[in-house]
Order: sequence, then C-alpha cells, then structure tokens
Amino acid sequence: MFAEENLRLRALEPEDLEWLYEVENDDGLWKWGCSNVPYSRYALKKYISETCHDIYADGQLRLVAEVGGEVMGCVDLMNFSPRHLRAEVGILLFPGFRECGYGSKVLQMVISYARIHLYMHQLYAVVSRENVPAQRLFEKNGFGRMSVLEDWLRDDTGNYISAYLYSLHLQA
Repeated sequence: MFAEENLRLRALEPEDLEWLYEVENDDGLWKWGCSNVPYSRYALKKYISETCHDIYADGQLRLVAEVGGEVMGCVDLMNFSPRHLRAEVGILLFPGFRECGYGSKVLQMVISYARIHLYMHQLYAVVSRENVPAQRLFEKNGFGRMSVLEDWLRDDTGNYISAYLYSLHLQA
C-alpha cells in the first residue's frame, strides 16, 4: 500500500490468516479491545476474503504493518463515521517490535493516510488507564487527552478500569 524506508502498511492478504487467528484468539489482548469471543479460522478467512478494504464500504479498515517484509502487527481504523469524518484508531505490535519506535512510525503513516486519502477530520483512541505505553504513544504523536471514561473497560476478574479518550484533529 504505502511505505516509508523499510516499513510498509498494506491490506490483509490470505497469507495473514495464521497470525490473525493467533491475535484474535489471544485472550490476553481482549482486555484492550471490545471482543471477548474466539474467532474460527473459517470466520477470519471469510473476513479477509470478503472485506472491501474500503473504510467507506466496510465501516472499518485493518492495515498490516510490516518491516523488512516481516509482519510486526496491525493498525485498525474502526467505528468510522462518514458523516463526521472520524474514526477510532487502534494499534497492535507484536512483542519484539514494541517500544522500538515502530509504533510512532506506524501511527504517523496511518494519520497521514487518514488525512490525505480518506479526508478524515478526526481520529480518536480509547486507552486503558493501565496501558501507559499506549498513552505515551498517542501523546507523543499529537493526540490530546480529552476526558476520562470512568469504569469504561471490564477486566477478566469483573473489575472495571477507567480509560482515557484521546483525539487528534486532522484538518484545520
């Protein structure tokens, strides 16, 4: 899709099925998102083959992040509002690629893509109060902390965790 140095963001391919299966079924990651159910290979294969890779058609967009041809994670634009031209952004990097500067590069690439090609007005992120590395990532890349969402996320023990709402305006 588009690249910067040896880093590239691209659409999902059928070859991504196995790592996608592992990510979507990693219950340790569920606390950061909205899902708490496992996905079958069949469902994910169908998702990969049927998605239009068009945020206007699908209401969401998942881009695969690669460095030197190796998949290092993905970035999602979801909860897209065509009326208000905003979307929620989420980023996942595999453990060996975290806190090495790749998160900022991926986030900057998706910000640029959202601004230039998708004509977005705003990106936002909901970040757990416990996810300090994600807070630093969004703040470092120009997102402002807008509010506290009290008791927003439920953890595995049934406790509720507050989250921060971050926002970035893309158009002047």
